[in-house]
Amino acid sequence: MNTAPTLVPHNEAQRLDALKRYNILDTLPDNAFDDATALVSYICGVPIAYISFIDESRQWFKSEIGLSVSEVPREITFCRYTIMDSKLVEIPDTLLSERFRNDPNVTGGFKIRFYAGVPLTTPDGYQIGVLCAADHVPRELNDSQRSALKIVARHVINTLELGTKNIELGRQKKIADRAVAAKENFLANMSHEIRTPLNAVIGFTELLAGTKLDQQQRIYVQDVQTAGENLLLIVNDILDLSKIESGGLALDLQPFDLKKALRHVYDLLKVKAAPEVEFNLYLDAELPDTVCGDQGRLNQILVNLAGNALKFTTEGEVTISVKKISETQDACQLRFSVKDTGIGIPQEYLDTVFERFTQAEESTTRKFGGTGLGLNIVKQLVELHDSQIQVKSREGYGSEFYYTASYKKAPVEEEQKESRPVNDLGRLRILLCEDNRLNQKLAQNVIEAFGFEIDIAENGLEGVELLSHKQYDLVLMDLQMPVQDGYQTTDYIRRKMDNSIPIIAMTAHSLAGEQDRCFKAGMDGYVPKPFKQDQLLQAIKAALKKERPNAHRPKADLSQIEATDRQKPGWKKEVTGQFIEKAPIELKELQGAVKRNDFTAVLHTAEQLQIWLHLFLLEGLSADLRAVEGEAIAEKFTAETADHIDILHCSILEIIKDLKEH
Repeated sequence: MNTAPTLVPHNEAQRLDALKRYNILDTLPDNAFDDATALVSYICGVPIAYISFIDESRQWFKSEIGLSVSEVPREITFCRYTIMDSKLVEIPDTLLSERFRNDPNVTGGFKIRFYAGVPLTTPDGYQIGVLCAADHVPRELNDSQRSALKIVARHVINTLELGTKNIELGRQKKIADRAVAAKENFLANMSHEIRTPLNAVIGFTELLAGTKLDQQQRIYVQDVQTAGENLLLIVNDILDLSKIESGGLALDLQPFDLKKALRHVYDLLKVKAAPEVEFNLYLDAELPDTVCGDQGRLNQILVNLAGNALKFTTEGEVTISVKKISETQDACQLRFSVKDTGIGIPQEYLDTVFERFTQAEESTTRKFGGTGLGLNIVKQLVELHDSQIQVKSREGYGSEFYYTASYKKAPVEEEQKESRPVNDLGRLRILLCEDNRLNQKLAQNVIEAFGFEIDIAENGLEGVELLSHKQYDLVLMDLQMPVQDGYQTTDYIRRKMDNSIPIIAMTAHSLAGEQDRCFKAGMDGYVPKPFKQDQLLQAIKAALKKERPNAHRPKADLSQIEATDRQKPGWKKEVTGQFIEKAPIELKELQGAVKRNDFTAVLHTAEQLQIWLHLFLLEGLSADLRAVEGEAIAEKFTAETADHIDILHCSILEIIKDLKEH
């Protein structure tokens, strides 16, 4: 066999590249391949069967029966001949074969007398290895056995292809995970960058509102305040996309003056109307004065719809109309409509106008601008009101967007005069750690207006230095600062300085879990930017008393359980009892598995917990648990994992406490 080293396929370089693509060489045993080898041995009735791959210098065995070797030199293998062909190679008796009769593995070694090999051919036609059946005695395969060998060989290649696709999917998933992490980082940074100047705008406007103004100036200031608050709502929605996508967005139901809110939307937008456009507001005379609902979300819906109508209408009219449809003792059904005589929407685009980042035509974007987010946000907000946004339109004649929503009636309260925050704490000395100059100036004006003294540090390191040499009653801590951020500074104050001074976090992040993270880090209060003066003063009072505000905790919804209990008495008691007993144990197992990076255990325990969360209709917590499951699947736990676990832990303990009390 001296000619063996020259026995190579004409496309050897490409064949080797094809083999390397599968990353199969020198890998650990695999049940899929071992099962295929066992099947070949059984079907052919032979003591020797194997799956092997041929590289530059060796035959490497991925799976074998009857050989007990992992590799042999390429130049002494039968398979070096088999990969030269695309068909099954069968030698009933090697002693009768001119090519093999003197082979060392025939005369000695493995003592092979029968050999049948099928090339493992890739989809692009390269023979990278061989599936073999062999015996120590002569034999011949029947047609069924030959057919089975070919089928198993194809199965081996399919397994390799699937493995390659899984590797590629894993690679793509890592890219996607990095993209998600980049998105979250981007959202956090943009939240800070956008909300920081917005904080200054709203804050200084509030200060201006507290000065002596004439009637017209006060109207202008109130419009700026409302516009700023509406902008803040929109910014919050866009920046917190994860909350929208996970269904975590909720209505804040409070009594408000309906007609006053609608007139304000009209006043805010009428300055946008072109001189050739008649902008109208029609309110049903039978509308209730005060209703219970989310005024901010109603503003957001109508500002989006009416703003669009004014943008796309150059002449004619735009009309906001609100009509009472029906009424009960406790609630009323209202129809909201925004109608225009603008450019209209082509019929073929009516089904897509509510999709994200979509406008009717590209020319519309070029001519009128816009992100394509407005109507998608409107759709989601209307759905939060248990309704559906509808549209009627005719190209060139205008459009009407409308929906109905139910509002609970609220008792009419006497209008109270606007009250300013009152300081009854004396003259406190406050340290502000804040790097943004506008926010420094705003906080200084607000704090000094309270009657407090204030020192300002540009970053956490300067704050620690001031705290080391001067006495303060309280620290206002920005979370995102250069040199040393708010978390690092708080940790240093609590651990290194052993100082229990009240610390209030002030952050423009406004991301899910941030408040719990601040409290866990040792802070005593939390004020999101932009802040209201009264909100800040109340936080200062609570922090000085070491009273933490109660974070919003979800409550168990027992409606489905109680419905079942009516059919099967005792079910409610049984289920709640099981939850109270088992949920803390499963939660502890989940926390332990996360700490050990035991991804399999996390997924198993999370599955058990999800059953409870779905049973008690705790969809918000279910979203937190799904986030942990996603990180376990990605096999990478982050700081966000700890936030989700903390939220689950605190919330489930609160729910159990409520269940025990009731």
